[in-house]
Amino acid sequence: MRTIIVDDRQLIVNSVIRLLQRIVPGEEHNGFTDPEEALEFAEENTVDIAFLDVEMPMMNGLELAKELIKLNPVVNIIFITGHTEYAMSAHELYATAYIIKPVTEEALRNALSHLRFRVPMNEEKKIKAQCFGAFEVFFEDKPIKFARNKTKELFAYLIDQRGAMCTLDMIYGNLWPDDPVTESKMSLLRTLTADLRNTLDACGCKDVIVKERTNIGVDVSKIDCDYFKYLDGDPIAVHQFRGDYMTQYSFAEFTRANLQRKFFD
Repeated sequence: MRTIIVDDRQLIVNSVIRLLQRIVPGEEHNGFTDPEEALEFAEENTVDIAFLDVEMPMMNGLELAKELIKLNPVVNIIFITGHTEYAMSAHELYATAYIIKPVTEEALRNALSHLRFRVPMNEEKKIKAQCFGAFEVFFEDKPIKFARNKTKELFAYLIDQRGAMCTLDMIYGNLWPDDPVTESKMSLLRTLTADLRNTLDACGCKDVIVKERTNIGVDVSKIDCDYFKYLDGDPIAVHQFRGDYMTQYSFAEFTRANLQRKFFD
């Protein structure tokens, strides 16, 4: 399943993505605040479900829906809006659902259970991230070899952020906390980002990395991760945690302390 979420407010996009990751884990969810960028993405990728805000500048959700249907006549359109006056127009486009903000998990579940067109589900996740103890990454149960240690650390940091989009400044401050910002180091960071994407691409998993303009994150739905499972209350992951988390990285101290606090309470 590949979805797009389009709303001119990033907070709403992030919120819907988090809910979808909870409802249909393991699927691909892509967020956009610019309808034109969403349309460009749909031109290159088959979109199964489109969650569209109706009122957006430049191109509204109804107009975007028409363009998406031209690209893929069996795309499921789900409108998300704070207004009800567009319901008739949505009906004319044969939309799957019309969700009134604020978006709730119940409303999304209901919409997904009444899709007009059948949606294929993704295969089993190929990337496995071990966060408890020392951080390690596996592809089909074999350790991934990173060309640079800092590339591996960058991936660890993005996983620690659990899908949140990170600016280069944020990443720099955590990978080199004691170093002043220099152009050469920023250039190195951009190289590390490209190296990470290339490393994952070699495993057929390039889409694990999500990039929006200059921000970068990970698609948590594509990673089998003990840390993510622990937060979801998975009993096996809860049993596996013994107080250690990404032990080789200083940026992980905050998360490690929070996990230990819960563990020892």
